Amino acid sequence: MGYVETTSSQLHTPLLSDQPPLSSKSKTFANLFIAIVGAGVLGLPYTFTKTGWIMGLLMLFSVSFLIYHCMMLLIYTRRRLESVVGFPKINSFGDLGYATSGHFGRLCVDIMVFLMQCGFCVSYLIFISTTLIHLSHNTNSSSLLGFSPKVFFIWACFPFQLGLNAIPSLTHLAPLSIFADVVDLGAMGVVMVEDVFVFLENRPPLKTFGGLSVFLYGLGVAVYSFEGIGMVLPLESEAKDKDKFGGVLGLGMFLIFLLYGGFATLGYFAFGEATQGIITTNLGQGMITALVQLGLCVNLFFTFPLMMNPVYEIVERRFCKSKYCLWLRWLLVLVVSLVAFLVPNFADFLSLVGSSVCVILSFVFPALFHFLVFRDELGWKCLVFDGAIMVFGIVIAVLGTWSCLMDIFYPQA
Repeated sequence: MGYVETTSSQLHTPLLSDQPPLSSKSKTFANLFIAIVGAGVLGLPYTFTKTGWIMGLLMLFSVSFLIYHCMMLLIYTRRRLESVVGFPKINSFGDLGYATSGHFGRLCVDIMVFLMQCGFCVSYLIFISTTLIHLSHNTNSSSLLGFSPKVFFIWACFPFQLGLNAIPSLTHLAPLSIFADVVDLGAMGVVMVEDVFVFLENRPPLKTFGGLSVFLYGLGVAVYSFEGIGMVLPLESEAKDKDKFGGVLGLGMFLIFLLYGGFATLGYFAFGEATQGIITTNLGQGMITALVQLGLCVNLFFTFPLMMNPVYEIVERRFCKSKYCLWLRWLLVLVVSLVAFLVPNFADFLSLVGSSVCVILSFVFPALFHFLVFRDELGWKCLVFDGAIMVFGIVIAVLGTWSCLMDIFYPQA
């Protein structure tokens, strides 16, 4: 299996004259931050209760470095195909899959992206329902209109999500992504300040290493939290100074690691083994805390259709000839909502998504595509390094997915 040759018509496709303006280094950094930082960070403090805080920090750093390396593999592969082979336009992960492996490569990427984006949206609904239960002081044993609180709040979101996801163009929703990140940063800041005061007052016992038995769990949450590899090719395409994109990407990943590490460590230090799956549920019942939690719910509520957009692009391209299909969009929203009913824990689900599809997209596919394009040039070195990443990713995906499913469905085992 090798990369696909271009036709003469592809080689002479003229570039569009009306190109969007290219991004400066600061704007590229901001877009990278928006693409990576999300709700996954809220489950990191709970993850440290299992891994221990030193093991958790080491895991976060290792994952951030490895994902950065795989992001650069995608960039090198795209540059090679465009400059040497002659592909004029490779804008996305799926395009790269087609360029290296044909229609099968694009299909594999599409499936993984579909599962990943749906997984993100399932986690959003779990977060929203869990947070609203906490704010409304409901317990798992109580009921609302005959439903459990979780089911009630998810069903309450459902008709509004049908309306939002019916919007054919995301132009009107795009500003909400900026609002979402402002809310995320504000909420993280409030939570970290609160964590410091709680730690100084309580000083709970802490553990440093949780042992190898929780390695897969922690790795899954870490990969989920850093998941943004699908955006690296579009971001590099829009960068004004492409030669310095790698440096901007590396700096961004390092600063995000510091942010994640600080947030997770402070949260675990504040509450110790009592840390909840969503750290905001550990906070008190004050007005500021309630506003932070409610703001995060609103944030994820409006981010839901944005995250489902790649799913709609894939299914409408494959089943509706890229035409807008309302009933198919509504069916997908229904399926995502039904899956959210079945998942009991936010952090456990983060680990499942991270250990399965995110690992494949972040590690296996970048190394595979790089190997297919560079194997003749790099020889055995390419096989060793890319092969090691692929084997690592496949092993982690299989074992991690199985371990997470056992934790979700048999938590006492």
